[in-house]
Amino acid sequence: MEFIADLHIHSKYSRATSRDMDIKHLAEHAKLKGITLMGTGDFTHHLWLEELKHNLEDCGNGLFKYAGVYFMLTAEVSSIYSKNGRCYRVHNLIFSPSFKTTDTINERLSKIGNLASDGRPILGLDAAELANIVFDIDENCMLVPGHIWTPWFSVFGSMSGFDRIEDCFEKQTEKIFALETGLSSDPAMNWRISALDRFTLISNSDAHSPAKIGREANVFNCDLSYAAIRDVLKTKDKKGFLYTIEFFPEEGKYHFDGHRVCGVRWSPEETRRNFGKCTKCGKPVTVGVFNRVEKLADRLPGFKPANAIAYKNLIPLLEIIAEARGVKSSSVAVERDYQACLAKLGTEFDILLKTSEADLRKSLPPRIAEGIIRVRQGKVKIQAGFDGEFGIISIFGDDHKPAVAEQQLSLF
Repeated sequence: MEFIADLHIHSKYSRATSRDMDIKHLAEHAKLKGITLMGTGDFTHHLWLEELKHNLEDCGNGLFKYAGVYFMLTAEVSSIYSKNGRCYRVHNLIFSPSFKTTDTINERLSKIGNLASDGRPILGLDAAELANIVFDIDENCMLVPGHIWTPWFSVFGSMSGFDRIEDCFEKQTEKIFALETGLSSDPAMNWRISALDRFTLISNSDAHSPAKIGREANVFNCDLSYAAIRDVLKTKDKKGFLYTIEFFPEEGKYHFDGHRVCGVRWSPEETRRNFGKCTKCGKPVTVGVFNRVEKLADRLPGFKPANAIAYKNLIPLLEIIAEARGVKSSSVAVERDYQACLAKLGTEFDILLKTSEADLRKSLPPRIAEGIIRVRQGKVKIQAGFDGEFGIISIFGDDHKPAVAEQQLSLF
């Protein structure tokens, strides 16, 4: 069966997350968006784990269910540690096939650090040792390096990471078969690095609020079970893993280099020209994802490996409606139009991915329909994100800008 999965989120017990990041709201928003399978996130936190055990129905196949939405037990661990005289900060995702395995993982990790301090615990634990612990407990677990290019907290991060997966995970490397690309990179950027060819590239939202789930996701065509999904990822099965749903990577908040305090936003070439130093304050700029990829790349842009999984760049429907109206996505009017779109054409992903252009133009206000079509065609303009600040994306630019009077009227 074909289904959409978002496997990396956080619960209300993580820092800077919405109080609505609970099972009930996650299931509600998953249905609106058309997501069949969600990661639980944060299973290392004792309070969240109790909620999961209380609310989720065990399907008997490594997945769990609530109100028609399936869940997989997942968590993210932040490892901050010294190795060979240098400090590293690496985030890893753990996927567990059962509460029994999860309980054992938590028992082992609780002896190393305080799991109750945050939904995403910070442990002084070498990433290789984390992998060793997880796989020693249950070889059916998956460990996936998270958002692998983020400057401050990832396996390849410019400020805190390694140049090779093997240097990070050592003997455990062979047991790792998937990588999460993160919001500031897409698969095409990763295809430039031949050493990553053997890995399956996945994409997830890393959501901290229900509205953000699915902003990146994975589209599978396999049995809805833990073992089937694991097998598809391990074998990089193109028939079982159809494509990923991606941000436009420039929209990610670490795509370009820069210094947010000084408002300096640079391409890799500009950074090189200025020797990596901010021209306003003289301090080093934060080297972003695009620059880091270029440093490690051994292929030219545009190269595509034979076994590459496809991808599609999208913009969330709320953002498309907001730009069509000329207001913020948090506006009550945008939410009203969002619900009206779903009532007419189905889930958000049905609208963004599957509804024909003819039906979009027939069923939706012209400006919203045009926005969806432009996004599908990649006809967007983006001022790249940098140093923790999201990029600014424009679908319409100055074309067909609605008059003030039109903006004030309902689009339906």
